[in-house]
Amino acid sequence: MAPPSKYSSEFREEAVQIALRSSKTISEVARELELNSETLRGWVKKYQKQHKPAPDAELTMNERARLKELERRNRELEMEVTFLKKAAAYFAKDPR
Repeated sequence: MAPPSKYSSEFREEAVQIALRSSKTISEVARELELNSETLRGWVKKYQKQHKPAPDAELTMNERARLKELERRNRELEMEVTFLKKAAAYFAKDPR
């Protein structure tokens, strides 16, 4: 028998909602909530499995491919922005 969880069901639900609504990755949200990222990822997967959309609302293969490509591009752009912010901060400190 598994030991009782140290997280309340309300906390889990709120963490899942934050992860789903946020533009951040699950790992980033987990870090902010001081959770293990795999724990939050499991909660999100369980939630999504229980709350599947209606079959007529599913995406076509082309829409899924397009969505996957846009999500990949979005992650790339977020990494570039982060790098540029760090570079700007570095050069702003440089006394040259």
